Amino acid sequence: MDPSLAVNRANWDERALAHAASPDYRVERYIEDPAYVGPVVAFDIPRLGDVSGLRGVHLQCHIGTDTLSLARLGAQMTGLDFSAPALTEARRLAERAGAEIEFVQSEVYDAPEVLERGSFDFVFTGIGALCWLPRVAAWATVVAQLLRPGGWLFIREGHPMLWALAERSDDLLVVDHPYFEREEPTVSDDQGTYVQTDVIFENTLTHEWNHGLGETVTALLDAGLELTMLVEHESVPWEALPGQMERAGEEWRLADRPWRLPLTYTLRAAKPA
Repeated sequence: MDPSLAVNRANWDERALAHAASPDYRVERYIEDPAYVGPVVAFDIPRLGDVSGLRGVHLQCHIGTDTLSLARLGAQMTGLDFSAPALTEARRLAERAGAEIEFVQSEVYDAPEVLERGSFDFVFTGIGALCWLPRVAAWATVVAQLLRPGGWLFIREGHPMLWALAERSDDLLVVDHPYFEREEPTVSDDQGTYVQTDVIFENTLTHEWNHGLGETVTALLDAGLELTMLVEHESVPWEALPGQMERAGEEWRLADRPWRLPLTYTLRAAKPA
């Protein structure tokens, strides 16, 4: 197994149960309210459009909250993730919510080997997914292989400028990490996680890679897709820069001149019919 994959899988395996139990993932709300759609998917409904009756696959689905949200919008969903504990939580959530969703364990690059190629109307990828992949071009090829002719990719992701910033105790925005994709990963040792939890973790290392916006777009074009939408946003669903952000509804943005920095982007690309 690739050493980086093993490190990251251990990290995500350990966090799956803690994430499902955290109030930030709102698992109980999905159970209590059959019409509830999570904030990440709800943010992009105007750009997503009608998915009723469409067959979709959510790559790197984690515990399946966004997968369930898409199913509640009428899509026939499949979720794929490399973490068995995460998929255990995803299946439990779908069962408790009364949703028929297929969940498949696989590393992203192997998705065409475990899913039916050319059979999906859309591929969905949510925030905080691409940074775990060392090669964005290989990912784009996987997306193209999974889509039927006329199908489309929909992704909202953390902006590569956000991933390149250092966390600081002052108000300065300092570019300290790679913006462009590099062969070697950025290695982090984080004792916590991005949601509220009292769990003390043992697997704290992660290996991550940034992918410039141009690199991501070019990878999709090289894979034969056509870019149909690209929108940059000044908000992000979590407090990505602690101490420098303020609430903006369900999201966070810079408290001081938020127009200075794109924090996320939404991209849509289609496979020619």
